[in-house]
Amino acid sequence: MTGSINVIGYALATLGPAIGVAMIFSSAINGIARQPEARGALMGAVYIGFAVVEALAILGFVLAFVIR
Repeated sequence: MTGSINVIGYALATLGPAIGVAMIFSSAINGIARQPEARGALMGAVYIGFAVVEALAILGFVLAFVIR
């Protein structure tokens, strides 16, 4: 029974990173639409933010299997 509870916990834990990635890219699209010349500066911050948020998702994935 604990295995299925871990999977449910991981499924709930992925909601945070999914919302974070959506917010990062929606803000980037909004910012680029407002100031197209700032695209280079924005994309650097977007890639760093995306990497941090995805690292949290991978950490949650690993912890779902470690904690049994």
